[in-house]
Amino acid sequence: MIKLIVGLGNPGKNYEKTRHNAGFLFLDELVQEFGGSWVVESKFEGIVAEPVISSNRVMLLKPTTFMNGSGRAVAKVARYYKLSPEEILVVHDELDFNPGVLKLKKGGGHAGHNGLRDIISHLDSKDFYRLRVGIGRPSAGKAVADYVLSSSSKTEMSEIVSVLNSGMLYVPKMLTSDMSVVMNAVNS
Repeated sequence: MIKLIVGLGNPGKNYEKTRHNAGFLFLDELVQEFGGSWVVESKFEGIVAEPVISSNRVMLLKPTTFMNGSGRAVAKVARYYKLSPEEILVVHDELDFNPGVLKLKKGGGHAGHNGLRDIISHLDSKDFYRLRVGIGRPSAGKAVADYVLSSSSKTEMSEIVSVLNSGMLYVPKMLTSDMSVVMNAVNS
């Protein structure tokens, strides 16, 4: 059962609509759908909200550490609330999937994603859940960093927002059901 949902992204207006902020976008959609309000929580190095979804209060966290330092914020919340990695869902952009693709998995490596790398390091575990939001790969010759930190086309953004909205439908089940059942539903 998930108790903390972390959206990965970078704080600030310059990054709001970038591909790398897919996790932040997902959490904003959750708050819009289920209520709650964002509060700066300096002890967690993040912005938090606590909506009630299916009669369960869940903490949402947007680290303000920038992507490469996300693990500090996640570990602070996990320690404070005594959460195991299995109670944490991290929502992040995924280069290996086209826009419009959403996959859920537990564990695994970081595949070069610096936010995941930092979370793995600070939790000393890979055993958290990941909701992977497809953003596609850059065209040949374009640097990955430039690609993820740039805005997507209107078509791509529409596909990303559409998949985020469909992903929200699974969140109530993540808070109340067996995650392997949810994983099968998301990935089918």
